[in-house]
Amino acid sequence: MVDTEKSPFTEHLGELRSRLIYSFAAVLVGFVASFAFKEKLFEILTAPLVKVMAENNAKMIFTGLPEAFFTYLKVSLLAGVILAVPVIFYQFWMFVSPGLYRDEKKYVIPIVFLSVIFFIIGASFGYFLVFPYGFAFFLGFANETIHAMPSMKEYLSFASKMLLAFGFVFELPLVLTFMARMGLVTVPFLKKNRKYALLIFFVGAAIITPPDVVTQIMMALPLMVLYEISIIGAMIFGKKQEIEEAPDESDEGEDTQPEPDSVNSEEK
Repeated sequence: MVDTEKSPFTEHLGELRSRLIYSFAAVLVGFVASFAFKEKLFEILTAPLVKVMAENNAKMIFTGLPEAFFTYLKVSLLAGVILAVPVIFYQFWMFVSPGLYRDEKKYVIPIVFLSVIFFIIGASFGYFLVFPYGFAFFLGFANETIHAMPSMKEYLSFASKMLLAFGFVFELPLVLTFMARMGLVTVPFLKKNRKYALLIFFVGAAIITPPDVVTQIMMALPLMVLYEISIIGAMIFGKKQEIEEAPDESDEGEDTQPEPDSVNSEEK
């Protein structure tokens, strides 16, 4: 009895283990492939900062002897994660797919494709819009006596965290639409808790982004728009069976009420 109860749980753990192994293997392959272009990748990653630094006469430095080497390693790892995003999302949705109906599993591949698209849009939003305005805000505090000299390690830590954060938060519409399809959330629930979601967005943006209002707002505002898109997605793809079955049950109740009267009349 105990073994039969534990077997589904161990099967899920085994499947999760295999999914994680495939994901890590994809990241490793992407890391090895990206290491050959580490200098070019770092140049692309620092392009928004370099442009702003040229306007403020700032320079990038490294303060430790191995800092440049390890920075290039981390850039290759970041590129490996980004290259492995399609595999990571595929493994994630395949792990979740056993909870879907048979006719719903055909949507897994389109969901994986949309997940990659939303991730690219989110990372691009952070790179092309948030980075230039955020760096201009930070470097704007430099003056004749205070010079900005960001280090390679600090910039990479900031840029990688922001790129991945914007990439993953843009998955919000897909996640909420999927939850609505599973019946975990409903459209009235999402509409009713819109103000709480807004609070969570600003608190989460304050935690993820640096402690400044500019980048916090630039992350919270897209999340508000994505939340509204999630509501639309829940309207279109959400589970509608409960709404349709509710009146049927009431009708059945009305039909069954006269039965005791008819039985009594027959007995009389």
